Amino acid sequence: ARPLFRKMQSRVDRVNAAIQENLIGIRVVKSFNRQKFEEEKFKRRNDSLRDTALEAISTVIILMPILTLVIYGTIIAVLWFGGQQVRIGSMGEGELISFITYITQIMMALILMSMFFMNLLRGIASGGRILEVLGTESEIKEIENPYKELKDGSIEYKNVNFKYPGSREFVLKDINIKIKSGETVGIIGSTGSSKSTLVQLIPRLYDVTEGAVIVGGRNVREYDLKALRDQVAFVLQKNTLFSGTIRENMKWGNENATDEEIIRALKQAQAWEFVSKYEDGLDHWVEQGGANFSGGQKQRLCIARALVKSPKIIILDDSTSAVDMTTDAKIQKAFKEELQLVTKIIIAQRISSIKNADRIIVMHEGKVESIGDHETLLNISPIYREIYDSQEKGVLSQ
Repeated sequence: ARPLFRKMQSRVDRVNAAIQENLIGIRVVKSFNRQKFEEEKFKRRNDSLRDTALEAISTVIILMPILTLVIYGTIIAVLWFGGQQVRIGSMGEGELISFITYITQIMMALILMSMFFMNLLRGIASGGRILEVLGTESEIKEIENPYKELKDGSIEYKNVNFKYPGSREFVLKDINIKIKSGETVGIIGSTGSSKSTLVQLIPRLYDVTEGAVIVGGRNVREYDLKALRDQVAFVLQKNTLFSGTIRENMKWGNENATDEEIIRALKQAQAWEFVSKYEDGLDHWVEQGGANFSGGQKQRLCIARALVKSPKIIILDDSTSAVDMTTDAKIQKAFKEELQLVTKIIIAQRISSIKNADRIIVMHEGKVESIGDHETLLNISPIYREIYDSQEKGVLSQ
């Protein structure tokens, strides 16, 4: 029965995954009129679960009658044997009744034990699935006595090559970059050029395969992981807001942040302009996933949450894509004026978002194609020039 329960648990996982996918992507399902397809997919998975469950239960159903037959067969045998002993006078009626009572209690205990073991088998199968996850070891290891403070926000990539676990091909190849503390650096490139992977090596979301990433003068592997990530703020394109108040969401960056610090971060991220209009201000409720905010508002709140950390390095991974160009320009201006000591790395698809950066890195197929400011790259980088021309034409056509 144990393999059947393990198989059944796997089927339960597949049914739960189908439910979760459809709840998260309900708008996509409806927009593509795929309700029927998803219903049939769910039915197939549910039918598979039902068949496996029936197979497992059938085993129990077969065992229970056998066990019951043994129990009542034993009682009948005791009655027959005991009756014979009573008839010939070697046993009293009271002794026979007591003996039958004891036998019945023992047999009922056996039934309960069998039910317990059936549940235990299912529990072992479920526990095995949980232990698979809990037993997965992180590939990010920490050294003994790590450093717990970053000297500054300087960053250096030294002969970095990187490939994802289980992959044969390197997605980053021969990366050598130096970024000064307080510098603003833009990163641009075509889709699949490993822009996001490049910056994910800084807070050790991944470790380099070859070479080293130096932050604040030390290899990132020499830092305490929590201390490193406390000083590196990462804002993703699709960051998550959690149900609660705006204040509670902002305190993810720093649980001890004051209202003044939160408001300052909101102003820097150009989010205070809409937050201040709510009657309840910082106590305004955030629905799960930020469902009661627009895409641009969510991105600005996520940027503010990162700024509340007061980091030495802030990374914006295409995190102003839903923000209009005017607001984007205001964010860049605020960063330049108020975050002069913070190293700012901005991954963007729009050249307007990184045009005024101190330097811009152009990525192509996992390699650094060119580095320079906007004007320099227009002259030396055909990829940057192509992106610029295509975006300029798009603006003019509008």
